[in-house]
Amino acid sequence: MDFALTEEQRMLRQVVRDFSEREIRPIASKIDKEGTFDMELIRKMGTMGLMGMTVPSEYGGSGLDRISYNLALEEIGRVSASVGLTVEAHNTLGVGHIYELGNEAQRRKYLPRLTSGEALASWALTEPNAGSDAGSLQTTAVREGDHWVINGSKQFITNGHAAEVFTVMAKTDPTKGVKGISAFIIEKGNPGLKLGVEEDKLGMRGSITSEIFLEDCRVPAENMVGEPGKGFTGAMSILDRGRTAIGALSVGLAQGALDECLSYSKQRVQFGKPISSFQAIQWKLADMATEIDAARLLVLRAAWLEEKGEPFSKEASMAKLFASEVCVKAAVDAVQIHGGYGYTKEYAVERFFRDSKLYTIGEGTSEVQRMVIAKKLGL
Repeated sequence: MDFALTEEQRMLRQVVRDFSEREIRPIASKIDKEGTFDMELIRKMGTMGLMGMTVPSEYGGSGLDRISYNLALEEIGRVSASVGLTVEAHNTLGVGHIYELGNEAQRRKYLPRLTSGEALASWALTEPNAGSDAGSLQTTAVREGDHWVINGSKQFITNGHAAEVFTVMAKTDPTKGVKGISAFIIEKGNPGLKLGVEEDKLGMRGSITSEIFLEDCRVPAENMVGEPGKGFTGAMSILDRGRTAIGALSVGLAQGALDECLSYSKQRVQFGKPISSFQAIQWKLADMATEIDAARLLVLRAAWLEEKGEPFSKEASMAKLFASEVCVKAAVDAVQIHGGYGYTKEYAVERFFRDSKLYTIGEGTSEVQRMVIAKKLGL
C-alpha cells in the first residue's frame, strides 16, 4: 500500500497551514472568548479557495480531491475548531448538497456566491425532537401551485444566523416515512424563514449555532433539490462525507493539543528538569501521537475510498468514531499535562478541551456511528 501524499497534496497542506497560522491563530482565542463570528475571515478563505474546496472551477470552486480537502480541514482545525467547523459545515453540507444533488440551474445560481466566500451556506436536518432519529423529522412541505409551503422548526443549525443559503429537509409525503422527505433551498430574506436564538455553547463559541423557524415559508418549486422523496437518502450520503470531514477536524484538534503539550513539556521545569524528561509525561505524549496517527490513517482511508467512488459509509463512521474519541482523550490529557495552567484560559488546551466534545456528537453521535458500523457488519 502507498501511504505517500502527492506533491500537490503536500503543497496544499503547507499552504493551508501557513494561512491558518497567519490569519486564524491570532484571533482563535478572541473569537472563542467573545463568542464572535468573523465574516471577514470567511471572505479571506474564499479568496484562498477554501470555501468551495471540492467544487469544480466552473462553479468557482477549487476542484480539490477528497484527500486534499480533509488535509485542509485538519490544518484549519489544528488552530481553531470553531473556524474549522464553520468551514466544514459550509463545504461538506451546505455547498456539498447543492453540488452533489442539485441540478445544473441550482449549481449555476448558488455555487459561485458560496464558493467565493461572499455568502455562507447552512444545512438544516436536525429538529428539537429529531436528532439521532433524523427520519422522524416533523417539518412539512405542501405543494401549492408552483410553490412549496414549508412549516416546522430546526435545531442546532451550524452557520444559521450568518448564512445566506439554507438547504432544508422537510416531509413532502408524511405517509411514506423517510421516503417522503425532500430537500429545499431557501434563501435568507424569505419572509417565512425566521432565525431563533443563537445557542450559548460550552465550546465552538466562534461558530454560530441557531434555531430556525419556518412559518408558511413559500419556496419556488424549482428550489427542490433532487427528486421528491429522495431528500433523506441524499442527506445520509452527504452525512457520510461529513463524518469523514469531522474525523479530519478531530485529528486536527488532537494534533494541536499534542503540539501544545510538546512545547509546554519542554519548557515547564519541575524537580530541576523539564517535565518532558519524566516517563509519565513521555508515555502520555507517545500514546497521544500513536492514537492521532491511527485516527489520521482512518480518515485518509475513508477519503481515499470516497475519491475512488467506492463504498465508504462504514469507513467514514469508523474514522469519525475513532478520531472524535481520540480527540477528546487528547484534549483531556493535554489539560492534565499542563496541570493548573491547563485549566486557565491563558493556554489553548483549555479551549481545545471544551471544543473537543462536540465531535463525538455532531453529524452523528458515537453511538450512531457504532450502529452504522454494526449494520455494515451484518448485525
